Amino acid sequence: MNQASFFRKVKKVEIIASRLVESILAGDYRPIFKGQGIEFHEVREYEQSDDSRLIDWNVTSRMETPYTKVFREEKEVTLFLIVDMSASLFAGSGKMAKSEMEALVFAILGLSAVINNDRVGGVFFSDRIEKWISPAKGRKHVLRLINDLLRLKPSGVGSEMGRALRTVCESLKRRGICVIISDFKTDNYWSELGILAAKHDVIALKISDPVDYELPETGIVELKDAESGKVLLAGGALKGTREKYKAYWEKHYSEWAALCSRKRVRILEINTNDDPGWKLYRFFRKRKR
Repeated sequence: MNQASFFRKVKKVEIIASRLVESILAGDYRPIFKGQGIEFHEVREYEQSDDSRLIDWNVTSRMETPYTKVFREEKEVTLFLIVDMSASLFAGSGKMAKSEMEALVFAILGLSAVINNDRVGGVFFSDRIEKWISPAKGRKHVLRLINDLLRLKPSGVGSEMGRALRTVCESLKRRGICVIISDFKTDNYWSELGILAAKHDVIALKISDPVDYELPETGIVELKDAESGKVLLAGGALKGTREKYKAYWEKHYSEWAALCSRKRVRILEINTNDDPGWKLYRFFRKRKR
């Protein structure tokens, strides 16, 4: 992709995401994520109804009368986007490739955070950590994140989600919102997911494609694993084959969703044929209720 074409792509993603944020999501993003934690506000004289465990003994000894610590809800939220850059995301049979939908969803979430003056950071991973961007505020910072995502050519092919989640857990000290954007066609990350969810508000945002659930009604279909390179031939014209294929992947999704629920991770699936703004709007509204 030449430079002019690249910047057109960045601008297109920014424009679409901005319109979706302003028309649909404004006012619905922030209330979902209030109450991420508390911060120290002030000390005041202790009252009989106060919790004695919050007495500030240093101030009490100086003032010679009991004083208690007062806390308030943190106003600042940190949104951290964990983005899968493995080879399977660069395929697609729908209106766009999974990686294009991933970039659009990434931009919508990032720009929503800008409107609410929240900090945004991210990590891009494959079978290694491809890039880490520390959380910061501002539209310029989020546009840099979008630019980095669209420009990045992954060095790795596979997906080591467990390593990425472990890195995030070790690096983010304050509670925040972690959104994992992936097709989740990987394994060996459940332990790390549980540890991350115990510390942060975690959302698993699954990017899918029509062919993930339905074989095309054609002759022989070549199914290629983009990460391993393995090829499997399937008879798409055979109804029985299509039904088995669909049943297998629907069961796979149900098991994945159940495990996420067990780890207290909320899930959202966006297909490459979906309107991402509408799907995110419905998700936010549901959580708000």
